[in-house]
Amino acid sequence: MNISELIEAMALEMDMTPTEAGEMVNTILDSMSTTLISGNTIEIRGFGSFVIKNYESYRGRNPKTGEKIEVPPKRLPFFKVGKELRERVNN
Repeated sequence: MNISELIEAMALEMDMTPTEAGEMVNTILDSMSTTLISGNTIEIRGFGSFVIKNYESYRGRNPKTGEKIEVPPKRLPFFKVGKELRERVNN
């Protein structure tokens, strides 16, 4: 499912226009992004949680040339599935 399909499904389920549903979806996603950027976690009970993992810099290798390069530190978002969702998917 992509974002336009999510908007369409929400519009049908909630009996609203696609424009209204799009605004709601974008507001939710913007709020989630802002929360993660600020370093906080997001926990949606029964669904899962989003966390930011911090990675230190390290020396890597360019696979094309074999040259050693310094990889800068980075922060990446991760999703950890909740127990209820995992059980629903597996059953």
